[in-house]
Amino acid sequence: MQQKKICIASILLLLTVHSLMVACNKNSSNPPLFDTTVTTKPTTPPVVTIPAAAFNTDTLIGDGVDLQPSYYNGGNVTFGYQLMQQYPNIKSVRIEIEPSVPISLAASWIRQARDSGYRVIATYHKYTVLGSDDTTQLDSAAFWWKTNYTTLAAAGSFTINLMNEWGSHNQTPDTYATAYNAAIAIVRQVYQGHIILDCPGYGQETSVAADAVKGTGGTKLTDSNIILSAHIYPNGYNQANNHTFQQSDLDSMASAGTACIVGEFGNSPAGSVDWMGMVNYAKSKKWAVLGWAWNGDGGTMNMVTPAWDSEATAASYNTSAYFTVIYALL
Repeated sequence: MQQKKICIASILLLLTVHSLMVACNKNSSNPPLFDTTVTTKPTTPPVVTIPAAAFNTDTLIGDGVDLQPSYYNGGNVTFGYQLMQQYPNIKSVRIEIEPSVPISLAASWIRQARDSGYRVIATYHKYTVLGSDDTTQLDSAAFWWKTNYTTLAAAGSFTINLMNEWGSHNQTPDTYATAYNAAIAIVRQVYQGHIILDCPGYGQETSVAADAVKGTGGTKLTDSNIILSAHIYPNGYNQANNHTFQQSDLDSMASAGTACIVGEFGNSPAGSVDWMGMVNYAKSKKWAVLGWAWNGDGGTMNMVTPAWDSEATAASYNTSAYFTVIYALL
């Protein structure tokens, strides 16, 4: 889950539409008005490139959890890493960054995670455009990375997730490849590591993404240093294959011949998907899986208490009942 908030009425409307469109149920509270100041003249860190042949993302990235701090107390939150460190199956964190967050604050999130011993996926997450087919939004994400990568990487190494859930269920392999070829070319001006691409359709149109990699639709995704990412929730639907999201859709993603992960999974909203079976199937393929969410959901899918929407700067945290559900799959 990676984007969120304006007024309570607006967010309720957005969440309703998101659910109807088979989006994942990533809730959030009202967004603060962020300073958009960008730190200038950062120290340029070395670029860490992951070998393209290393497709076992369970060791490349490691299983982990999602974090969505942008929308609570202006992004000034405590993460509870002391508690997280008691659970060794958590190897990585995926941090969703609203683009209006001050870059120095986002860098501090990365630094805290790295200092706590975790691998980091950093994700551009603009909550107002989830599922959008607007290529200017994807290009904006790419330019945001071009502008801010060096500053963020100075806080610690991480893997870029170019944009959370860009592209609707109506994307084709050709349109998806064309859009991402342009965006990736921008990011490559500053970063040479793996780039994670969310499958279109809220992470569920896996065959579309795989066919884009293979060039089946005409245009081929030309960058080979990528990782495809699926998002698994009970209400998932694969429009291209006209069926409920299922294990065969993960096989479709694997057919691309590139590294894959499950960037998000959770138990809401309600639906008929065997989401736990799909997560276990992904793990059998040696893919990293990341549970939604350690904190920041804004709803019921928080692995710890208190949730940030009730107390953003707690001195300590405890595991929730939902924690047991997610951790059992890591």
